Amino acid sequence: MSRKTGRRVQTPVREVATRVARVRRLNAEPSAHVARQMLNKVPEVTLYFWVIKVLCTTVGETASDYLSDNVGLGLTKTTFITGALLIVTLVAQFRLRKYVAGVYWLGIVLISVVGTQITDNLTDNLGVSLVITTAVFSAALAIVFAVWYASERTLSIHTIFTTKREGFYWLAVLFTFALGTAAGDLIAERLSVGYFWSLVLFAGAIAAVAACHYWFGLNAVGAFWIAYILTRPLGASTGDLLSQPRHDGGLGLGTTITSLIFLLAILAVVSFLAVTKRDVAEIAPYHTEPHAQVLIVANKTAAAPPLLEAVRRRAAQSTATFYLVVPNPAPHAEITDEERRRHHLDGEHVLELALPQLKLAAGRPVEGAVSSRHDPMDAIEEALHDGEFDEVILSTLPRHISAWLKADLPQRVEHLGLRVTTVVAPARHVQADELIAAADERS
Repeated sequence: MSRKTGRRVQTPVREVATRVARVRRLNAEPSAHVARQMLNKVPEVTLYFWVIKVLCTTVGETASDYLSDNVGLGLTKTTFITGALLIVTLVAQFRLRKYVAGVYWLGIVLISVVGTQITDNLTDNLGVSLVITTAVFSAALAIVFAVWYASERTLSIHTIFTTKREGFYWLAVLFTFALGTAAGDLIAERLSVGYFWSLVLFAGAIAAVAACHYWFGLNAVGAFWIAYILTRPLGASTGDLLSQPRHDGGLGLGTTITSLIFLLAILAVVSFLAVTKRDVAEIAPYHTEPHAQVLIVANKTAAAPPLLEAVRRRAAQSTATFYLVVPNPAPHAEITDEERRRHHLDGEHVLELALPQLKLAAGRPVEGAVSSRHDPMDAIEEALHDGEFDEVILSTLPRHISAWLKADLPQRVEHLGLRVTTVVAPARHVQADELIAAADERS
């Protein structure tokens, strides 16, 4: 084959592999058809992250008790109010295209409160055992992680670049808070471990996770999520230890003072981070990786509107690289060198006309080549041998003048195990002299 470069020369067939690699590099360019792009929507995991996380989980425990008991709203009204505030905050969070400290951490505070109230409603209002709620939320969180990983192949919070991943992230966060509340109450109250020793227990567990990560090679993503889950009962134990009466094992500060202290601490740290940007991950915008190599096979219909529309639709479905192969227009293999050169120049002319229009339709650069093979099946097999393609788009003339369709070319290509899209261009889209010259379509 010969790539269209402006020079009317033939190049070795093996250069196809090099050209395919070049096409893949071009795929790294931004495309109008990729998913919504944004900067990472969560903060960098630093000491500040864990400090605010523990502060938020503590507030989640004490603020829930304060609103339902001290203010007198009751558990049900408090759940509806904080749930509505959480929805408003998450809508604002999802509309942003980058991490904003104030909005993000307000969402964490509210989801901490709501997570606590989900568990409290199940145990206090519906009488569900803490053992059952702990098991149910553990299973729910495992399902979220499983679906998230199956869909995105990663659970890393360093790659929250799309709305889909952000949705998985916040759903996982909600279940970590609900699970943490259930597990913390189960250990501190049901098993009578007490608030202080529960705090020591969970702090020790987090330290053990950190040691396993730094010294024994525990996966960073796994270590993060285990620690993230454990910080919820750690914060809850801290809040209960400070706020609960002394005869119940607490220090007796009350939910009002405890909530106020931790809210002010959160406000101070978040304000500091909003100004200094110490927790902003400096990562380049994410671009969806290409996942489809599409081989276009056409001759005189390579610039016809039906093919351009098919490429436009395919590009809109998902990110794809397109590569055009024009079978040599020679009617058969037994021709002179001069005839071969003339037919090759005809194919180069097709490339010259088609590639700019295909580029506009695909929304990205498109390369192509004229095959040394006049038989379209041979040209396709040669291209597949030298490059990796996932699907094929065949563009041809109507059946009464198309040798490709009469020879069942689409079905033959499907037998190679590839998805095939056949586009038939009406004869009116091809000039009369081109129809006469389309020997491969009429021989």
